[in-house]
Amino acid sequence: MIHLRHRTWLRAFRPALAAGLKTCSCVVLMLAIVTPASAQQMPDPSLIHGKALPAPELPDGTITVRVVRESIGNDIPGQQVSLTATGRTRTADTDAQGRAQFTNLPVGQEGRAAATVDGEALQSDPFTIPSRGGLRVILVAGIAKAAERKAAEAAQATAAPPVRGTVVFGGNSRVLMQFSDDALQVYYVLEIVNSARNRVDIGGPIVIDLPPGTSGLTVLEGSSPSATVAAGRVTVAGPFAPGATSVQVAYRLAYNGGTVTLSQPFPAAFQQLTVGVQKIGALSAASPQFTEVRDVTTQDGKVYALGNGGALAAGTPLTVTLTNLPYHSRTPRYVALSLAGGLLLLGVWLSTRGREGPDTRSLGERREHLLKELTQLELRRRSGAVSLERFATRRRRLMADLEQIYGELDGTAGGPQGGGEGVAA
Repeated sequence: MIHLRHRTWLRAFRPALAAGLKTCSCVVLMLAIVTPASAQQMPDPSLIHGKALPAPELPDGTITVRVVRESIGNDIPGQQVSLTATGRTRTADTDAQGRAQFTNLPVGQEGRAAATVDGEALQSDPFTIPSRGGLRVILVAGIAKAAERKAAEAAQATAAPPVRGTVVFGGNSRVLMQFSDDALQVYYVLEIVNSARNRVDIGGPIVIDLPPGTSGLTVLEGSSPSATVAAGRVTVAGPFAPGATSVQVAYRLAYNGGTVTLSQPFPAAFQQLTVGVQKIGALSAASPQFTEVRDVTTQDGKVYALGNGGALAAGTPLTVTLTNLPYHSRTPRYVALSLAGGLLLLGVWLSTRGREGPDTRSLGERREHLLKELTQLELRRRSGAVSLERFATRRRRLMADLEQIYGELDGTAGGPQGGGEGVAA
């Protein structure tokens, strides 16, 4: 099961994720796969400010309101909070963790939480008090000031000349896979992290050469404009600004069996490996770089195999082997096409050798009927729908009839002499 704190964060993130990856809604679902707490970065406070998040572990009719300054974890203790429901307003002070709790609230009624921090009025979105469990609300003070400060710092960093340094793929980077028409749809959702205060020049762009056999490479919405793709290669131009540069790309990888191995080297180190694979049937995912693989069920009921691992050095290939993949053999299709093509050519050849006569048309129709029946019999044998004994008996009878017809069409009373069965086949 997904940890509650991470699950509630992701519910708040879903609108932003959908906006960033709206061209591929399946990726939004796969992004709901949660990495361990040690790999999580704190969410953007503006995305969760004032949102009421379900908390089934709380007693029925209970609402907790957490008040923080600018970021999660910067709690404000001793802050008065008000909660209004059914026209009645109740107040409570936050504890050492910045939480105020309201109990025995009227279920099914609309409520709203509010607080005033340093003269700044904070108010939650309206919410409905659930009949089972409770809700958690976060009020964030100083969002506008923090945004202004970050914008000024970013402008200052952009104006300054870049410095030589390195970047890494941050803990929110992940590789995601799902299936479509006997092909893997692969997504690289990457955060290129520069922990310096200035832009960093790594000596050139980041270049990711994709595995052989890929197709349909594209950049998804939400990626940095510095990310481009061409001929199986992803290029992210530098220098890299402080913080995270988002790169989201997708491509298809064809496979023709129940097992496939993806081997992808990356030019920068990973702080944390996270690989999610849509799980269909008995599919399993393994990698020498995984420390654990577990099944995770998303809110819509889909199951993903989630592999987690530690740091991965730059240039070391990420190797993931998938077994028991959903795969539909193309052999019956090829057999049917081959038989149809062979019979078509045979029919053309016979049509050029046929003679005019009162019985030619009826013989030709009978021949086509027998050839069609022979094809159907062969396909039934390959699918196991007819026993070998019955198949052999019926095939001999059909071949005998065909030899007789070919003989009459060629003007020989007894049909072909020697090897006739092979000719008909």
